[in-house]
Amino acid sequence: MGSGSPCPGTPRPVRPLAAQESAVNRTRALVVLAASVALLAGCAQGADPATPGTRAAPPSTTTTTPTTPVTPSTPATGKTPAGTLLVADFGADTVTFVDPARGPIGSVRVGTAPYGFVVGADGRAWVATAEGVAVVDTASRTRVALVPYRTATGPVTTGEYRGGGMGIALSPDGRRAYVGVNVPGGNGTLEVIDTASLKVTDRVSVGRRPFDVDVSRDGAEVYATDHDSFDVTVVRADTLRTRRIEVAPYGTAGGLGSWLKPHYAVVRPSDGKLLLPFEGERLVELDPRTGRSEIRRMTADTHQHGATITPDGTLFVVGTGPIDPATDEGPSLTVRKPDGTERVIPLDGPHEDVAVSRDGRTAYVTGGFTRDGYWDGLTVVDLTDGSTHRLAAGSRPLGIAVL
Repeated sequence: MGSGSPCPGTPRPVRPLAAQESAVNRTRALVVLAASVALLAGCAQGADPATPGTRAAPPSTTTTTPTTPVTPSTPATGKTPAGTLLVADFGADTVTFVDPARGPIGSVRVGTAPYGFVVGADGRAWVATAEGVAVVDTASRTRVALVPYRTATGPVTTGEYRGGGMGIALSPDGRRAYVGVNVPGGNGTLEVIDTASLKVTDRVSVGRRPFDVDVSRDGAEVYATDHDSFDVTVVRADTLRTRRIEVAPYGTAGGLGSWLKPHYAVVRPSDGKLLLPFEGERLVELDPRTGRSEIRRMTADTHQHGATITPDGTLFVVGTGPIDPATDEGPSLTVRKPDGTERVIPLDGPHEDVAVSRDGRTAYVTGGFTRDGYWDGLTVVDLTDGSTHRLAAGSRPLGIAVL
């Protein structure tokens, strides 16, 4: 992965899959060789039958809203207002509360290198850190608990490959939190937390580096997206029985050094299928019940990470930037409608995750990024005209939610 300037472009011509993969192996060989020593995360070229798509023109200006730095654990002076943003500061030990117009309003210490988090209907945020799952009262902006993992993850460290929690999700009834725990050098686990007793009640083995965790609409299944093992682990919520489904539209060549791995998934509201974007070129639509998948074409032509989906089925995907600047496009936000049409909005610099305002008019994209090139803030995207501006927020922010 790398940084890059936003630039519009024309999608590469469609080629047969075998020809694409041959081209990938030739053009990416030097990149994969250099990257493999660092266990880098997924990239490649390719195309499939076309889906209509348009690339938005770059905004005429990109501005940064200045903010005053805040002291970690800033006491709340009143209840946190609705619409406030909450970001996980992967470069620190805090989560930061952000006014979407003015910038940070306070932060709370949660634990080393917070990654993903989820906010329940009761206003509590469940934050996956290197030390355990922190529980934050978002109304009063205080940490109320830290639930330690039962999985041995080694020394508490920071950085992309640190052990500890990564993806996290809540059951629909809010009674259980599911966190994917990374074990450096081996398979991860999915730990189950009882949200009333604040204790880990169960755990089960999943794949390597569970970047993301999602739950089916009825709560019957939990899905761990396992980055380094090219798969999704489907876990029965009642029995914890597991099924592994390989998700590798470009194959698994290169192993840990491959750029072509799954990162984040979303559950489509209409049918419960998992949607996993790859490289701004392919969208895997996985039916977790049957294990079958279909591949749709995407148009951003850039390495992709974070994703979210709105109730109407509109998919938002963050493009981190080009692997090969000669053939790939820069960072972007893809807005994909349920009919498959796409709008690609260029962004300035790498980004990681995205959340959308309740009215659907604004997207907030975090600049934290899991690799080099990250920055301490958000890009605010006006979804009506595609204009953007930067907002300073937190320290290498990854996960994000709109309260």
